[in-house]
Amino acid sequence: MKCAALVAAALSAGCLLIVPTTAAEAHQRPTTYVLQGDPSDPQGSKFEGIGVDRRERTFYVSETTGGEIHRGDVRTGRTEVWLREGADGRSTARGVTVDRQGRVYVAGGPNSTQSGGPDLWVYAPDGRLLAALRVDVSNPFLNDVTIGPDGAAYFTNSNAPQIFRVAFQDGRWQVRTWADATDVIPTQSGFNLGGIVVSPDRRALVVAQGNTGQLWRFSLRSGRTRPIDIADANLLNADGLVLRGHTLRVVRNFDRKLSTLRLDDSGRAARLVAERDTDPTRVFTTAKIARGQLLLVDSKFDEPVAAPPYEVVALRLHR
Repeated sequence: MKCAALVAAALSAGCLLIVPTTAAEAHQRPTTYVLQGDPSDPQGSKFEGIGVDRRERTFYVSETTGGEIHRGDVRTGRTEVWLREGADGRSTARGVTVDRQGRVYVAGGPNSTQSGGPDLWVYAPDGRLLAALRVDVSNPFLNDVTIGPDGAAYFTNSNAPQIFRVAFQDGRWQVRTWADATDVIPTQSGFNLGGIVVSPDRRALVVAQGNTGQLWRFSLRSGRTRPIDIADANLLNADGLVLRGHTLRVVRNFDRKLSTLRLDDSGRAARLVAERDTDPTRVFTTAKIARGQLLLVDSKFDEPVAAPPYEVVALRLHR
């Protein structure tokens, strides 16, 4: 049976489709990871978030058009649809992260306002649903998520300057509005809070505001919010944040740039040290580091109807 017929048969049968990349056939790290698309969706398939497990072998990618969660093997390049469209009330998905226990956290973007479903989900490594929760604010857009030093997950809201905290407490999973900075951060049109990481000293959250190009510091002790001094760096359309040590990489989606800054220990100041153009034919939304490579999600957000190939692109990091 030819490849196209195999794909059609797998989709019609509702089976998981395993997609190897050509580089994976050799003993090399893949330079791209091919994701299965949904040929029945009138928008094609569009993607947003990525999470990597602590062993840096497995990654998870969210699909905004349907809410599927894809899973891939960093070493072999094989991918599959791990959680199907519509699972657990999910019609769309955004940020993804993985904690030390391998649990997968998924931000729902506007899922609750569009479909009446949950705002976020937590899954066990075997795909078992642990929690499907709604936040206690109106019109939320849960964009991205990181794991704090306390083991809780912290989600950003792109429709208001708020951060939500999710943790297992008193025998159940709970979510609450952990910080509300409406008196400090003006809400503007477009996407407000997005990418989020923990500062090098583990005492604060560093958050990007994409529509203004500003970085914000949220104290983990008090929730106090202040702007991070970025000097004259232009971070407009900042989306995903990736921090390793004191090196902060900022994925600037529609600007098609990857900005690299040196972040101080406390997360109060950052200085631009390098900037590179990314592929002009792609709009990367966010990234994670896995086995010495930066895995960037090609969103297809610039295509009215997304067309394959659907890919995560790997860039080798220079030490």
